[in-house]
Amino acid sequence: MASRTFLVTAVRALAVAALTVTGTAALAQDNFPNKEIRLVVPWNAGGSNDIAARQISQILAAEGITVIVENVPGATGSIGMTRVANAAPDGYTIGMGTSSTLALIAQGLTPLKNEQFAPLVRVTLDPLVLLTPASAPYGSLEGFVAHLKKKPGKVSIGTPGNNNLNHIFAVMSGRAAGVDIVAVPYTGGSKVVTDLAGKQLEAAVLKPSESKAQIDGGLVKPIAVFANERLKALPDVPTFKEKGYDVFPYGPLVQMAYLVAPARTPPAVQEKLIAIFSRAIHNAKFKAMADSGGAIVDDLKGAALAREIDNVQKSLNEVGKKVFVAEKK
Repeated sequence: MASRTFLVTAVRALAVAALTVTGTAALAQDNFPNKEIRLVVPWNAGGSNDIAARQISQILAAEGITVIVENVPGATGSIGMTRVANAAPDGYTIGMGTSSTLALIAQGLTPLKNEQFAPLVRVTLDPLVLLTPASAPYGSLEGFVAHLKKKPGKVSIGTPGNNNLNHIFAVMSGRAAGVDIVAVPYTGGSKVVTDLAGKQLEAAVLKPSESKAQIDGGLVKPIAVFANERLKALPDVPTFKEKGYDVFPYGPLVQMAYLVAPARTPPAVQEKLIAIFSRAIHNAKFKAMADSGGAIVDDLKGAALAREIDNVQKSLNEVGKKVFVAEKK
């Protein structure tokens, strides 16, 4: 009889404990966020993703929400995104994913998988641009193609990261001239544009937002856009397409940045994160910053964003093999 009484008491205690834990978790979700949120940017400070993250942080600070931007560069985004994947799934550590990391996944160059993340909201779509030093004699796409042909396999093109979209387009720039190029990877766009302005590189593939200050200052010059249409922010810069060069021979590619949480983050917390960061991204200040840098802001989030990531991943799975495998032969 005593053992039966002990068993009943133990079961009741476990039930109370379970209810307490459940109630505490629910209360924590209801009060979310009740402390600072860490936003991991897997690139150096000063690049376009870092600039966007810090603008979001400032906007949310005005709402009383503290977002700490943490730069964790390395391995084309893999180091920082691994930290996010392994973080506690409580919503207080999130990260900025990019197409560059998706390109690494496509090539099996990182152990990361998209299933390790819960997509929240897209930050920007960022067309990429080919730039040269402003004083370079090859100051147009036609001039640069001629320059490539004169120095086959020797022209340096800088990119933030390796084996990513920027790298793909650097390779495609060479193919426009029918030659190889020397891809020079960096850990962030700010370092690329600094070396380009200092003429340590002959060209670079960057987002307009990463090079706007140097363009406006007359230090670097955009000569072509990797897109089917000209950019509003750079209306005088032609596209590769209009000059007769196909840089999408294996299908369209898009460079994008988006926020993710660890995969096991509770749905209720995910929804709160989506609401919080969507407000910031659609804030007039953020949109003005995006427009000035040639980036596009839309309303893709949650399940729709997950489908878009899957579509981009499938394209990169195909393109990465054809560009990088061919490059290594």
